Amino acid sequence: MKIKSVRSVRVRLPEQTSKVNPRRPSWNKSAKRAMPINLYPWFSRYPSDMPGGQLEAVWVRVVAEDGTWGLGECAFGEPVSAFINTVIAPIIEGQNCMAIEHLNDLVVRVSQRFGTSGTASTAMSGVDLALWDLKGKILNQPVYSLLGGPVRESITCYATSDDLDWSQELGFTKFKITNPSHYSDGEAGIKAVVDHVSQARERVGAEHDLMINPVMSYNFEFAQRLLEHLRPYNLRWLEEPLVPTDNDGLARLRKSAPWVAIATGEDHHGRHAFLDLVEKRAADILQPDLNWGGGLTEAMKIHTIGEIAGIATIPHGGANNPFGQHFAMAATESPMAEYWLGTDPGVPLEDTIRIPGTATPVNGKIVPSSDPGFGMHIEQGDISEWGTS
Repeated sequence: MKIKSVRSVRVRLPEQTSKVNPRRPSWNKSAKRAMPINLYPWFSRYPSDMPGGQLEAVWVRVVAEDGTWGLGECAFGEPVSAFINTVIAPIIEGQNCMAIEHLNDLVVRVSQRFGTSGTASTAMSGVDLALWDLKGKILNQPVYSLLGGPVRESITCYATSDDLDWSQELGFTKFKITNPSHYSDGEAGIKAVVDHVSQARERVGAEHDLMINPVMSYNFEFAQRLLEHLRPYNLRWLEEPLVPTDNDGLARLRKSAPWVAIATGEDHHGRHAFLDLVEKRAADILQPDLNWGGGLTEAMKIHTIGEIAGIATIPHGGANNPFGQHFAMAATESPMAEYWLGTDPGVPLEDTIRIPGTATPVNGKIVPSSDPGFGMHIEQGDISEWGTS
């Protein structure tokens, strides 16, 4: 069956409402976080106020010639939408919608001149996810079955949140916290991180996994000094401490601090970036983002690269959407998934769902929908062309 059309679209998602009043505002509304741009102090450390933070999600609808359609989601607004409609769509419309491997190759090849990371890989993500959703609907199968079937009964999740008490109450036993410091903060920055980690370790106890995510805000020298101070707290991993162009620095850091694992990948886009990470032994855990880094097809290729090297693949934000949940259900070397917990404490998780049909964790475990495709409950009337609001 051939592809009739590929277009970027907007999807109207339901407002998140709950009859339960929150106990307090989420950490996400008050916790400052460092990013590379914070080298310049006039830029906010609140993510929604940072440059690019206001760019909206981009959805992609792929329609087959029989009228069946699939949806995928990516990010970063108009630049990505334009790439989908003007570069990707013309080369895959009219192609076999079931031949995802062939379509992936076409998109990778057409992206070479533009660069296969950044805008190109993000656009590729939305298209690829829509193709998998479409294929699942045509075959009346959940996507994880198309990937070979489930390899586990449920997915173990870790919570990313500074509201550790609420995370524990929800039944999570693995935790990741934010990073307050940029390398430009010097000794005061190191002290702030150590205090933050110390308090978190005391809260969750010595027997539970604890991780921290600097999000590219360190340099090698800062990270190396910091890790000496953090050694007593037995971190499971340090996540994305350096910018994604510094794989050599990651390899040096990993070698200099063998007591902590290095995880990275949300800003590494595509299989080739991860192959470089693995060949340089620069990471212990690979973390592709399915909405930014090329989609599900690329994530499965990255998983294979990691599997061969004995390295786990744990996608960025994987448990928060159906795309990552279906990956984790079918990927052998994906032992846990990230659940980003940024909603107000006290509000039940089922009331915070963004994409209808998405499963939520119960006692730190999640089982994806078995409905066809990714199991999203989005109707035709919820979809509008990108140029309309």
